[in-house]
Amino acid sequence: MNASDFKSDQYVRFCPGCGDHAICMALQKAMAEIGVPRHETVVISGIGCSSRMPHYLNTYGFNTIHGRGAAIATGVKTSHPELTVWQMTGDGDCLAIGGNHFIHSLRRNVDLNICLFNNRIYGLTKGQYSPTSPKGFVSKSSPFGTVERPFIPAELVMGARGTFFARTLDVDMPTTVQCMVEAQKHKGASVIECLVNCVIFNNGTHQWIADREERAERSIILRDGEKMIFGKNKDKGLALDYSTVIPHLIVVPADDERVLVHHAGEEDPTLHRMLALMGQERYLEVQQGETPAASNLPIALGVIRNVEADTYDQAVSRQIEEVRSRAKATNFDALTQTLETWKI
Repeated sequence: MNASDFKSDQYVRFCPGCGDHAICMALQKAMAEIGVPRHETVVISGIGCSSRMPHYLNTYGFNTIHGRGAAIATGVKTSHPELTVWQMTGDGDCLAIGGNHFIHSLRRNVDLNICLFNNRIYGLTKGQYSPTSPKGFVSKSSPFGTVERPFIPAELVMGARGTFFARTLDVDMPTTVQCMVEAQKHKGASVIECLVNCVIFNNGTHQWIADREERAERSIILRDGEKMIFGKNKDKGLALDYSTVIPHLIVVPADDERVLVHHAGEEDPTLHRMLALMGQERYLEVQQGETPAASNLPIALGVIRNVEADTYDQAVSRQIEEVRSRAKATNFDALTQTLETWKI
């Protein structure tokens, strides 16, 4: 199978320059690499630019209502656990009106592959601030700057006891494809935060790490079992500083013996959370076209957390089989005979 097998005949209506184009192509490449047949693949979405995705993939799909993608995807996976289910959602669709469905699908550990497109703006509805827009962000719905503190998607995933979290960038196709392949291998709720650019309403929102010249210095791609090393010359590493009451991450020379090795499968989420939050506080303050305040901690990309746990759909299927094995009634008519009845 190749990527073209997963392209539909529909015209792709993302704006020219939109980062969603890259994620769409990456998903088609990933699906080809994964090799699950198209008739065993379902793509579910809510409402938003990213939620157009089911139209552009030659699989089964369902473009649902705003914020309800996770609920529909849960129903599909629970009723047909043999299917591979992808959920396409945006920072507004997923974290605002769909926030409750999102955290509970993670808590339940439903076996879904969730691609969370984060452009820090409502694009389809023409430029309102979203739950991930930085505080002070000026938009059509916050002309004097929003006074709200934004969500950090990784914090929500960790707080909901998520078992898989990855982050990728629209201009980094290889990392995006690899994260999607790993998400499919994972049994449970997999979340990939896709940092994408909205060229119309929030152009350049991720530019300070998307820039080709600066990306190697401002980001680190984490790989399971490998040392946490980054930089243009691979001369920097991450280590823990224990000199304070609460240990914190610091940058050290790559040959320092303290450089950490990444273990995505570590059950304790403490270090995963620290890695996922690196640079986020400064990142949240970046306005359109601005460069963030100096910080030597990079943004973490790649698979940050990947731990095994029982999935919701597996548990439901087992429970149904156990109840059936003990039940005296094997069909609906037999069941009604066991209930209290009246003759009128």
